[in-house]
Amino acid sequence: MTSLDGLAPAAALFHSLADPVRLSIVQRLALGEARVVDLTRELELAQSTVSKHLACLRGCKLVDYRAEGRQSFYSIAAPELLDLLRSAEHLLSATDRAVALCPTYGGAADRPVGACAPDSAPRA
Repeated sequence: MTSLDGLAPAAALFHSLADPVRLSIVQRLALGEARVVDLTRELELAQSTVSKHLACLRGCKLVDYRAEGRQSFYSIAAPELLDLLRSAEHLLSATDRAVALCPTYGGAADRPVGACAPDSAPRA
């Protein structure tokens, strides 16, 4: 058995992907690198929103960037993240997306979740 403390990094990983905006950014970057302006246009989000969530994903080392002149091109930092997303899609399909009915996590796609949510202060 793994102690609860040993599961903290895995829990943090899933929390970092639990926000619909961050997940949409990751899904878009799975198609190839993009600039903030590309993400704002394609995802129809404010620049400040995209930048905030990219900073979170970069802090978790899930997303990286390369500078080219004055532009930054963002991309998935590790191909294993793409494997995780594919596995999640398979699991959702196998369970007929039943998690959407979960009384705790289902149906609240507009509620921020995870380590980068505004109300998640570090615990003492």
